[in-house]
Amino acid sequence: MTTLRIKNAFKRYPNGAEAVKGVSVDVEDGELVVFVGPSGCGKSTLLRMVAGLEDVTDGKIELAGRVVNDLEPADRNIAMVFQNYALYPHMSVRKNLAYGLKNRGTPAEEINRKVDDAAALLQIKDFLDRKPSQLSGGQRQRVAMGRAIVRDPAIFLFDEPLSNLDAKLRNQMRLEIKKLQRNLGTAAIYVTHDQVEAMTLADRIVVLNNGQVEQIGTPHEVYSHPASTFVASFIGAPPMNLIDATLTDTGVDIDGQSLGLQSPRTGAVKLGLRPERIQITPENGGLAVDIGVVEELGAIRLIHGTLGSQDITIAQDAELPEPSGRAGISFRTDDAHFFDTSSGRRI
Repeated sequence: MTTLRIKNAFKRYPNGAEAVKGVSVDVEDGELVVFVGPSGCGKSTLLRMVAGLEDVTDGKIELAGRVVNDLEPADRNIAMVFQNYALYPHMSVRKNLAYGLKNRGTPAEEINRKVDDAAALLQIKDFLDRKPSQLSGGQRQRVAMGRAIVRDPAIFLFDEPLSNLDAKLRNQMRLEIKKLQRNLGTAAIYVTHDQVEAMTLADRIVVLNNGQVEQIGTPHEVYSHPASTFVASFIGAPPMNLIDATLTDTGVDIDGQSLGLQSPRTGAVKLGLRPERIQITPENGGLAVDIGVVEELGAIRLIHGTLGSQDITIAQDAELPEPSGRAGISFRTDDAHFFDTSSGRRI
């Protein structure tokens, strides 16, 4: 069943600016959907529209089968986790967890049971009598998630909840959020600008750009079959190489160099190549690349060079010999992506 249905949603401000432009997304029961995109793409605005913190200019938002456009946030049965924790500093952890339930008139016995269950699930039982100032950043984020869990919502809304944590703790909390959401079986929307978070957390990814959906798909679909040059360059670290090329009846021409390649049409295109899908060959074994800077990253190295006049990055196993000077590159036909030069859409 569908927990959330966003139908052709728009958000226009009085000055005429459009933050969200006709977005349609379904979130199924138990599914974790990640909204990802650069700053200003509309992802947080869309989340706030679902939460009721922003009005919907046009379109519909349905939650558990009912239209909630005109409902107050408290009446939508959602739970939101923010990046700044939003904990009450003068209250203990236990009181922070219980506050929302108490305001809703939940019986004390049920409050205690839900708080204890959430604390056990999040491994914060030993901190229930502490104040937020006595906790680490990761512990505070667990308390913020616990406050959402005790509400037993129809959907969780995560608004960049890990952005204030250091890199190591972010990785740890990311795994904990995914395990927690799986265990609870509750639908969730997670907003982030970090494509690594999107890839590792999501059942499906919604890539947003300038208030519009660029692509919706599983992490594998979005990574392996990007729908546009925007998705190709945004998803993946390092990003996909996008090279100006000309397709002919016999192959592909790049700055005066030719390579036999089966192609979908002829004419000017953007050729997309994932760095890890490019192989180094002898100089006469493929397209010639002038090697520039090499970055050692432990298990792999990134080789930055130029293909004709265009920059290119190649990811290579660190156990292989490091190239220098001039080298050849090759790639499989299946690993080549072609995009229209005008629209940027996949061909």
